[in-house]
Amino acid sequence: MRRFPRENGLSLAFGALFLVTLGAQALVGHADFNHDQVAHQSETVSLGRYLTSSAFWVDVMENWQSEYLQFTLFVLGTVWLVQRGSTESKPLGKEGGESDEDQRLGAHVRPDSPAWARAGGLRTALYSNSLLAVMALVWVASWAGQAVTGRVEYNARQFEHQEAALTLGQYVTTSDFWNRTLQNWQSEFLAVGSMVVLSVVLRQRGSPQSKPVGASHAATGAEG
Repeated sequence: MRRFPRENGLSLAFGALFLVTLGAQALVGHADFNHDQVAHQSETVSLGRYLTSSAFWVDVMENWQSEYLQFTLFVLGTVWLVQRGSTESKPLGKEGGESDEDQRLGAHVRPDSPAWARAGGLRTALYSNSLLAVMALVWVASWAGQAVTGRVEYNARQFEHQEAALTLGQYVTTSDFWNRTLQNWQSEFLAVGSMVVLSVVLRQRGSPQSKPVGASHAATGAEG
Protein backbone atom coordinates (compact mmCIF):
# COMPACT_ATOMS: atom_id res chain seq x y z
CA MET A 1 0.00 0.00 0.00
CA ARG A 2 2.86 2.37 0.73
CA ARG A 3 4.28 1.73 -2.72
CA PHE A 4 1.09 2.74 -4.53
CA PRO A 5 1.22 6.52 -3.79
CA ARG A 6 4.93 6.61 -4.59
CA GLU A 7 4.59 4.70 -7.86
CA ASN A 8 1.53 6.68 -8.96
CA GLY A 9 2.36 10.08 -7.49
CA LEU A 10 2.12 12.02 -10.74
CA SER A 11 -1.37 10.80 -11.66
CA LEU A 12 -2.59 11.08 -8.06
CA ALA A 13 -1.28 14.64 -7.73
CA PHE A 14 -2.87 15.83 -10.96
CA GLY A 15 -6.08 13.95 -10.19
CA ALA A 16 -6.30 15.75 -6.85
CA LEU A 17 -5.54 19.10 -8.48
CA PHE A 18 -8.27 18.45 -11.04
CA LEU A 19 -10.88 17.70 -8.39
CA VAL A 20 -9.89 20.67 -6.23
CA THR A 21 -9.94 23.15 -9.10
CA LEU A 22 -13.18 21.74 -10.56
CA GLY A 23 -14.76 22.14 -7.13
CA ALA A 24 -13.40 25.67 -6.83
CA GLN A 25 -14.71 26.50 -10.32
CA ALA A 26 -18.15 25.23 -9.27
CA LEU A 27 -18.19 27.44 -6.16
CA VAL A 28 -16.99 30.65 -7.77
CA GLY A 29 -19.05 30.00 -10.90
CA HIS A 30 -22.14 29.57 -8.75
CA ALA A 31 -21.43 32.85 -6.96
CA ASP A 32 -20.82 34.67 -10.24
CA PHE A 33 -23.97 33.19 -11.81
CA ASN A 34 -26.13 34.32 -8.89
CA HIS A 35 -24.52 37.76 -8.93
CA ASP A 36 -25.55 38.07 -12.57
CA GLN A 37 -29.04 36.81 -11.73
CA VAL A 38 -29.47 39.49 -9.06
CA ALA A 39 -28.17 42.15 -11.45
CA HIS A 40 -30.87 41.13 -13.93
CA GLN A 41 -33.54 40.90 -11.20
CA SER A 42 -33.88 37.14 -11.67
CA GLU A 43 -34.08 34.35 -9.11
CA THR A 44 -30.86 32.92 -7.69
CA VAL A 45 -30.26 29.15 -7.86
CA SER A 46 -28.86 26.59 -5.44
CA LEU A 47 -25.42 25.08 -5.92
CA GLY A 48 -26.97 21.74 -6.84
CA ARG A 49 -29.10 23.30 -9.55
CA TYR A 50 -26.14 25.27 -10.87
CA LEU A 51 -24.05 22.10 -11.15
CA THR A 52 -26.67 20.57 -13.47
CA SER A 53 -27.07 23.71 -15.55
CA SER A 54 -25.73 24.46 -19.00
CA ALA A 55 -24.05 27.58 -17.58
CA PHE A 56 -21.66 25.37 -15.61
CA TRP A 57 -21.13 22.61 -18.13
CA VAL A 58 -20.53 24.79 -21.17
CA ASP A 59 -17.52 26.29 -19.40
CA VAL A 60 -16.25 22.85 -18.41
CA MET A 61 -16.72 21.33 -21.87
CA GLU A 62 -15.17 24.39 -23.50
CA ASN A 63 -11.91 23.79 -21.67
CA TRP A 64 -11.89 20.02 -21.90
CA GLN A 65 -12.31 19.96 -25.66
CA SER A 66 -9.41 22.34 -26.24
CA GLU A 67 -7.10 20.34 -23.97
CA TYR A 68 -7.88 17.07 -25.70
CA LEU A 69 -7.55 18.69 -29.12
CA GLN A 70 -4.10 19.84 -28.05
CA PHE A 71 -3.01 16.31 -27.15
CA THR A 72 -4.71 14.77 -30.19
CA LEU A 73 -2.78 17.02 -32.56
CA PHE A 74 0.43 16.68 -30.57
CA VAL A 75 0.29 12.88 -30.56
CA LEU A 76 -0.37 12.88 -34.31
CA GLY A 77 2.06 15.67 -35.16
CA THR A 78 5.00 14.11 -33.33
CA VAL A 79 4.68 10.95 -35.43
CA TRP A 80 5.69 12.82 -38.59
CA LEU A 81 7.21 16.14 -37.50
CA VAL A 82 10.44 16.75 -35.60
CA GLN A 83 12.07 19.74 -33.94
CA ARG A 84 15.85 19.79 -33.74
CA GLY A 85 17.00 20.13 -30.15
CA SER A 86 13.57 19.68 -28.51
CA THR A 87 12.74 17.12 -25.83
CA GLU A 88 9.19 17.07 -27.22
CA SER A 89 10.43 15.64 -30.52
CA LYS A 90 11.70 12.26 -31.64
CA PRO A 91 15.32 12.19 -32.82
CA LEU A 92 15.81 13.40 -36.37
CA GLY A 93 15.48 10.56 -38.87
CA LYS A 94 12.79 8.76 -36.83
CA GLU A 95 9.87 10.41 -38.62
CA GLY A 96 6.90 8.16 -39.35
CA GLY A 97 5.61 4.97 -37.79
CA GLU A 98 9.11 3.52 -37.23
CA SER A 99 10.19 -0.09 -37.69
CA ASP A 100 8.84 -3.15 -35.87
CA GLU A 101 12.16 -3.38 -34.08
CA ASP A 102 11.85 0.20 -32.79
CA GLN A 103 8.25 -0.45 -31.74
CA ARG A 104 8.93 -3.94 -30.29
CA LEU A 105 6.42 -5.63 -32.59
CA GLY A 106 6.34 -8.88 -34.56
CA ALA A 107 9.54 -10.81 -33.98
CA HIS A 108 10.67 -8.13 -31.52
CA VAL A 109 7.87 -8.41 -28.94
CA ARG A 110 8.88 -9.15 -25.36
CA PRO A 111 7.27 -11.36 -22.71
CA ASP A 112 6.02 -8.29 -20.84
CA SER A 113 4.60 -6.60 -23.98
CA PRO A 114 0.83 -5.86 -23.84
CA ALA A 115 -1.35 -8.74 -25.07
CA TRP A 116 -2.68 -6.80 -28.05
CA ALA A 117 0.85 -5.86 -29.10
CA ARG A 118 1.73 -9.58 -29.19
CA ALA A 119 -1.53 -10.61 -30.89
CA GLY A 120 -0.72 -9.33 -34.37
CA GLY A 121 -3.25 -8.50 -37.08
CA LEU A 122 -6.16 -6.13 -36.51
CA ARG A 123 -5.79 -6.06 -32.73
CA THR A 124 -2.19 -4.87 -32.95
CA ALA A 125 -3.13 -2.33 -35.62
CA LEU A 126 -5.88 -0.93 -33.38
CA TYR A 127 -3.64 -0.91 -30.32
CA SER A 128 -0.91 0.82 -32.31
CA ASN A 129 -3.21 3.84 -32.73
CA SER A 130 -5.24 3.56 -29.52
CA LEU A 131 -3.82 6.65 -27.79
CA LEU A 132 -4.65 8.91 -30.73
CA ALA A 133 -8.08 7.31 -31.13
CA VAL A 134 -9.09 7.81 -27.49
CA MET A 135 -7.77 11.37 -27.33
CA ALA A 136 -9.66 12.24 -30.53
CA LEU A 137 -12.83 10.57 -29.27
CA VAL A 138 -12.77 12.52 -26.00
CA TRP A 139 -12.10 15.74 -27.93
CA VAL A 140 -15.03 15.21 -30.31
CA ALA A 141 -17.35 14.19 -27.45
CA SER A 142 -16.45 17.20 -25.29
CA TRP A 143 -16.67 19.58 -28.27
CA ALA A 144 -20.13 18.20 -28.99
CA GLY A 145 -20.94 18.67 -25.31
CA GLN A 146 -19.82 22.28 -25.57
CA ALA A 147 -22.09 22.79 -28.58
CA VAL A 148 -25.15 21.29 -26.86
CA THR A 149 -24.72 23.08 -23.52
CA GLY A 150 -23.62 26.29 -25.23
CA ARG A 151 -26.80 26.30 -27.31
CA VAL A 152 -28.95 25.92 -24.20
CA GLU A 153 -27.14 28.78 -22.47
CA TYR A 154 -27.28 30.95 -25.60
CA ASN A 155 -31.02 30.35 -26.03
CA ALA A 156 -31.62 31.25 -22.39
CA ARG A 157 -30.10 34.66 -23.12
CA GLN A 158 -32.14 34.89 -26.31
CA PHE A 159 -35.29 34.27 -24.26
CA GLU A 160 -34.35 37.02 -21.81
CA HIS A 161 -34.08 39.45 -24.72
CA GLN A 162 -37.28 38.13 -26.35
CA GLU A 163 -35.39 36.84 -29.37
CA ALA A 164 -35.82 33.58 -31.27
CA ALA A 165 -34.10 30.40 -30.10
CA LEU A 166 -31.57 28.70 -32.37
CA THR A 167 -31.30 25.09 -33.45
CA LEU A 168 -28.05 23.25 -32.76
CA GLY A 169 -27.05 23.60 -36.40
CA GLN A 170 -27.64 27.35 -36.29
CA TYR A 171 -25.81 27.74 -32.99
CA VAL A 172 -22.57 26.11 -34.20
CA THR A 173 -22.30 28.79 -36.89
CA THR A 174 -22.59 31.68 -34.42
CA SER A 175 -19.79 33.90 -33.21
CA ASP A 176 -20.63 32.83 -29.63
CA PHE A 177 -19.74 29.19 -30.37
CA TRP A 178 -16.58 30.00 -32.30
CA ASN A 179 -15.42 32.65 -29.86
CA ARG A 180 -15.65 30.08 -27.05
CA THR A 181 -13.80 27.57 -29.24
CA LEU A 182 -11.03 29.64 -30.77
CA GLN A 183 -10.05 31.54 -27.63
CA ASN A 184 -9.11 28.17 -26.14
CA TRP A 185 -7.51 26.67 -29.24
CA GLN A 186 -5.08 29.54 -29.77
CA SER A 187 -3.86 29.37 -26.16
CA GLU A 188 -3.33 25.60 -26.36
CA PHE A 189 -1.34 25.89 -29.59
CA LEU A 190 0.77 28.68 -28.11
CA ALA A 191 1.51 26.66 -24.97
CA VAL A 192 2.55 23.53 -26.88
CA GLY A 193 4.62 25.47 -29.40
CA SER A 194 6.36 27.35 -26.58
CA MET A 195 7.22 24.11 -24.78
CA VAL A 196 8.63 22.59 -27.98
CA VAL A 197 10.86 25.59 -28.67
CA LEU A 198 11.86 26.53 -25.12
CA SER A 199 12.98 22.97 -24.33
CA VAL A 200 15.70 23.42 -26.98
CA VAL A 201 17.64 25.99 -24.94
CA LEU A 202 16.22 25.90 -21.41
CA ARG A 203 16.63 23.18 -18.76
CA GLN A 204 15.00 21.86 -15.60
CA ARG A 205 17.20 19.51 -13.68
CA GLY A 206 15.53 16.18 -12.93
CA SER A 207 12.53 16.63 -15.23
CA PRO A 208 11.92 14.24 -18.15
CA GLN A 209 10.46 17.24 -19.97
CA SER A 210 13.95 18.72 -20.06
CA LYS A 211 17.26 17.54 -21.47
CA PRO A 212 20.12 16.94 -19.05
CA VAL A 213 21.45 20.32 -17.94
CA GLY A 214 24.75 19.77 -19.71
CA ALA A 215 23.27 18.38 -22.93
CA SER A 216 23.90 20.17 -26.21
CA HIS A 217 21.19 22.45 -27.56
CA ALA A 218 21.21 20.23 -30.66
CA ALA A 219 20.39 17.05 -28.69
CA THR A 220 16.92 15.96 -29.78
CA GLY A 221 14.59 13.67 -27.84
CA ALA A 222 16.98 13.39 -24.89
CA GLU A 223 15.56 13.27 -21.36
CA GLY A 224 17.11 14.57 -18.14
